[in-house]
Amino acid sequence: ALAAPSGPGRIIVPSASGGPTDIPARLIAEEMSKFLPARFVVENRTGSGVVIGTDLVSKAPKDGQTILYTTIAHACLRAMFDRLPFDPVTDFTPTAVIGQIPMIMLGNRDFPARTLPELIDLLRRNPGRYDYASSGNGGAVHLASELFLHMAGGLKANHIPFRGSSAAMPEVLSGRIPIMLDVAAAALPYMQRGELRALAISTQQRMPYAPDLPTFIEGGVAGYEAYTWHMAMVPSGTPAETVQAINAAFNRALTQDAVKNRLAELTMEVTTNSTPESAARFLAAEMAKWEPIIRTAGIRAN
Repeated sequence: ALAAPSGPGRIIVPSASGGPTDIPARLIAEEMSKFLPARFVVENRTGSGVVIGTDLVSKAPKDGQTILYTTIAHACLRAMFDRLPFDPVTDFTPTAVIGQIPMIMLGNRDFPARTLPELIDLLRRNPGRYDYASSGNGGAVHLASELFLHMAGGLKANHIPFRGSSAAMPEVLSGRIPIMLDVAAAALPYMQRGELRALAISTQQRMPYAPDLPTFIEGGVAGYEAYTWHMAMVPSGTPAETVQAINAAFNRALTQDAVKNRLAELTMEVTTNSTPESAARFLAAEMAKWEPIIRTAGIRAN
């Protein structure tokens, strides 16, 4: 039998309670507990971005009872911080990929650019004139915005970070800041109500929940694709069979209708067949993708 964790388990979410990372984590924790001897509860440990919560897991016992539930932020730590109390790669064993969430470029309705090609043209002709909002310095939205500017030909626009997308949205609705990339779940209501104009989605193909919305690739940014994502990790040195048992529990939880349906509402493309090996490869690929963008754009942790 697999050496599954037993006794009380903790899933550490290094971000705020009730936020976009916390909600899926709680949903999954409840479901995966049914497939393991251990019952997992979510604990939010915030501070220094994701550093405090991540550090706690890096130093936890290697018994599978402490799991890190993290995001794209983990792939950015090395490039954004001069010093960390842990190594984001060697101190962790990636255990399961949960899924990825695409982003949508939104524009104020009075903004002259009504399509992505028009936006690219406008930014090219007016370098540094326009601002864009984000849900926070160094977060997925900020990174994906910088990737867009870079891949669309080295465009220049000014980054205005906010504490969360709900804080940024009034500025975009009022037109004080004309454009913002946001995760699809947050962007869709504004698009569906016609309050903001959606210009592009960051997936490879168009999505069924927004069939008329072109991709960035269709809009002229060849190869552009960006997601925030969720992943489970344990401290490195956790026995392989324990890692396997946790991976199996996550994969089973993600196939349950209650979980699948709720995550679909959050516009997450769920991964139900990841392995610890595929999770490690995924993390390595994301670090290789985002670290150069972070360095080129000069993004530093606050």
